[in-house]
Amino acid sequence: MLKDFGGRVASVWEGLRPATRHLVESALRSPRSGGAATMRGAGGAPYDARSEWELSRLLSALDERTREAGAHDLSAEQTRELSHLAETCALMLQGEARSAEVFGQLLERTLRSRDFKHIDTLADTISARLAPGEMCELARHASPSVRAIAHEALAQVPTGVLVELLGDPVDAEIARVALESQADEYDSPEARWIVNALDRADEDEA
Repeated sequence: MLKDFGGRVASVWEGLRPATRHLVESALRSPRSGGAATMRGAGGAPYDARSEWELSRLLSALDERTREAGAHDLSAEQTRELSHLAETCALMLQGEARSAEVFGQLLERTLRSRDFKHIDTLADTISARLAPGEMCELARHASPSVRAIAHEALAQVPTGVLVELLGDPVDAEIARVALESQADEYDSPEARWIVNALDRADEDEA
């Protein structure tokens, strides 16, 4: 079946480890069509970063083929199957992904479809699952819309966690923006005190 979806999709599929391929096939057979449990498998196996990477590559290939489908010779049934497989991969990733790269991918495809309810769900998932450093990485995404969602999620992070990020040369600037949001938009006195202290330190260095 997958060979009908083009060379790239078939190549990525063939490159999957048997365990990852089995997870996808099981999810496709499931009436739930994916979801958090299916990426772990029936035995509740631990999170697997390599499976996340493999599924992300497969989803990229499927989405690319979906956007091309109108210009190629896919039947209506094949187009539906292609879309179903892509959505299944996306649901599996949404249920388990822990990297900024994958959440950026999921947000971009959801923003393209203008599915605002799903965007809200993904935003909540970012806050619940991504490590603070990954959230900062997402806040550096190429898409302004994805960056805005990441910044909003960072504003929900405990102030103490953001303070710890101030010591990271890569993430400090983004953490400071999040602290400023907490102070200005959420009236956090703790964040306001820290922002004022940072401003005074900047003035002393000037």
